[in-house]
Amino acid sequence: MSLFPVYPLYDITPVKAKDVFVYDDKNVEYLDLYGGHAVISIGHAHPTYVDRLTRQLKEIAFYSNAIQNPLQEQLAAELADFSGCKDYQLFLCNSGAEANENALKLASFHNEKSKIIAFKNGFHGRTSAAVAATDNPKIVAPLNAQQDVEFFELGDLEGVEQALKNNDVCAVIIEFIQGVGGLDESTTAFYQGLEKLCKTYNACFIADEVQSGFGRTGDFFAFQKHNITPDIISMAKGMGNGFPIGGILIHPDIKGRFGLLGTTFGGNHLACAASIAVLDVLKAEDLLAHTKEISAYFLEKASQLPQLKSIKGRGLMLGLEFDFPISDLRKNLIFDHHIFTGSAKNPNLLRILPPLTIQKEHLDIFFEALKTELA
Repeated sequence: MSLFPVYPLYDITPVKAKDVFVYDDKNVEYLDLYGGHAVISIGHAHPTYVDRLTRQLKEIAFYSNAIQNPLQEQLAAELADFSGCKDYQLFLCNSGAEANENALKLASFHNEKSKIIAFKNGFHGRTSAAVAATDNPKIVAPLNAQQDVEFFELGDLEGVEQALKNNDVCAVIIEFIQGVGGLDESTTAFYQGLEKLCKTYNACFIADEVQSGFGRTGDFFAFQKHNITPDIISMAKGMGNGFPIGGILIHPDIKGRFGLLGTTFGGNHLACAASIAVLDVLKAEDLLAHTKEISAYFLEKASQLPQLKSIKGRGLMLGLEFDFPISDLRKNLIFDHHIFTGSAKNPNLLRILPPLTIQKEHLDIFFEALKTELA
């Protein structure tokens, strides 16, 4: 049996990894500045993480959500304490797409409306409503296109308000820093304006923190810079450091009932153990403060590149924009310098999403390689 060919693959076969390095089957060491799409938050094979999952695997790995699972309660309590979202409720699932799918579904249940407002260059997943709210027609099947979604430019409050006046919008969903779209973000005034409009017209305000959450930006969530209170917060990638887990945080104004949402694997024992380990390491190693410190160093080094058009993003969710396509540059970084980086919808943008444990000396390696390639 062959694999269904949906991924263009580099000819590299990782077999092990440690902290910010990945090793292939020829024992070549690669510096990981991409973290597998921002998934690796506390470094590959962190000893706390490995120990926590190993102990849990020896006890119980999975049982259904029909029984008590104290690990879910522990994760909810630690998440509330660390994130500052103390009054929210937690629903656990398996991925970012599933988190956004449940967020949109819950919004529609809550206000009994069906239209979605999303933003150009946004990415929210590949499932039914999540992919319809993603600004990429190439991955939206006719089945998905039946969803009623209207896209606006970042910053277009007037357009959003005109759409909300029809009183048919269940949710406004937004990445506070766009990931796949190219690290664009808007202003505090815009985000606060969206929050106000959602309240005025009874639409749920969904903060998509799938990529930007769990300390990636130096704040626990990217929206927290703007002093707002979303109705629903979706999260996933860095939440499990590689173990599949996602979730939504739900404002107490939204009421639950039995059967409203459900999942087989979401919130299983191993997944909870993984996320608890991530939170423990984020706190013990003060990785949010470290992220801000390393980000400042990155910005200082990047500003010295004469070919650079702009630097985008915050924390360790960063993009280097050039005035040329970066596809060849990215290949050269992988094969000649053994450094993983990422791409974006913007063909001129090199995405940098390393483990939050990265150190200055690792960035020095990257910038030396970059200077060599740009010379």
